[in-house]
Amino acid sequence: MSVRVVKKPTWRLGRRGWATVVALLVVIGGAGGWLLTRGDDAASSSALTATASSGTVKQTVTASGTIEPAKTADLDFGVAGTVTKVYVKAGDRVVKGQRIAAVDDSALIASRTAAQASYDAALAQHATDVSAGASDVQLAADSTAILSAKAQRDSAVQDVEDAVLRSTISGTVAAIDLAVGDVVGGSASGSASGSGSATSGSTMSNAASSSSTSTSAVTITSTDRFVVSATVSADDAAKVKKGMQAQITLTGASDPIYGTVSSVGLVAQTSSSGAAAFPVEIAVTGAQKSVYAGTSATATITVKQTADVLTVSSRAIRTDAADKTTYVMKMVDGRAVKTTVKVGTVYGATTEITSGLSDGDTVQIPGITIPAGSGSGSGSGSGNRNGTMPGGGQMPDFGSLPGGGAGGFPGGDQ
Repeated sequence: MSVRVVKKPTWRLGRRGWATVVALLVVIGGAGGWLLTRGDDAASSSALTATASSGTVKQTVTASGTIEPAKTADLDFGVAGTVTKVYVKAGDRVVKGQRIAAVDDSALIASRTAAQASYDAALAQHATDVSAGASDVQLAADSTAILSAKAQRDSAVQDVEDAVLRSTISGTVAAIDLAVGDVVGGSASGSASGSGSATSGSTMSNAASSSSTSTSAVTITSTDRFVVSATVSADDAAKVKKGMQAQITLTGASDPIYGTVSSVGLVAQTSSSGAAAFPVEIAVTGAQKSVYAGTSATATITVKQTADVLTVSSRAIRTDAADKTTYVMKMVDGRAVKTTVKVGTVYGATTEITSGLSDGDTVQIPGITIPAGSGSGSGSGSGNRNGTMPGGGQMPDFGSLPGGGAGGFPGGDQ
């Protein structure tokens, strides 16, 4: 058996063949460079812009606190005695003047009768002395006796009235510590403050002035009328005035309620963080059926409100380092034009513009860009990767090289 050795032909290029190869390599290099650099066009970006607009600007102060009844009345008997009647229980609704409880008044009635008799006697003595032509000194003494007897009579009459404890406000009985047979001392503690009036043997306060736990026999709170007992920081206290409007957000509630500042304290308190804070009371507007005392609340108080204020994003405002002028880059016919402006009050993210811009003007925000392919900006960022050269030319066909088949190089296999 014989073996035949077949030699593989060797490719040889002439001068013309090598020139063709060099030309092809130049074209490939250029196309690769274009593919690498064309990404800059795809990643091109445009500056973010903002629009100047006119509107009403509000400056606000935040106050945190708790919902409290608008009025609280702490009631005690103004006279000593034994409780004979209790007319209400905790949770009952009462009106102003309604009876709450009563003590035995038999001794009080006797004292009133005696006081009335003394007063009548004083009047009779004065009349007798006048008829007898008594001296001025005697008549003066009679007049003094009349005044003293009258005061004792009036006090005795009031004691009989105080034998019945009555509500000084309309509301709900929040607590009652009285039972038939209890002996009460008739000593009312505290002083009346806030709106309304307190009768003998009762104290009443508004939420802002009531800070201690009640030890009274009966506590009555107003129904459906509330206040926010809150505090503001020392820096904000001077801005808050009586009569200012507030929006109130209650913990757990989806809708806000509204109110008016009714008082601002002048003496600082110490907040939980140790900083100085001033008490503020906000009267909640209208009757509230779904509000409950003790709920935490945050009030946003409007301390200043200005209409027709032209503002623009504070990030768009720049300062020229050379002449210290304030300016913005205003968009005019698609170009950013340096435009000098005058600024007013700064409202955090926005700043008032007093001259240089009009409502609806568009300005650039420096240092912030958005990709041209996002949104509706020009340039989609999609590459031309289908064999087309810049300008629309077709990539050359590299499938046939000198002496080789499709895709072959000199000396290469198929």
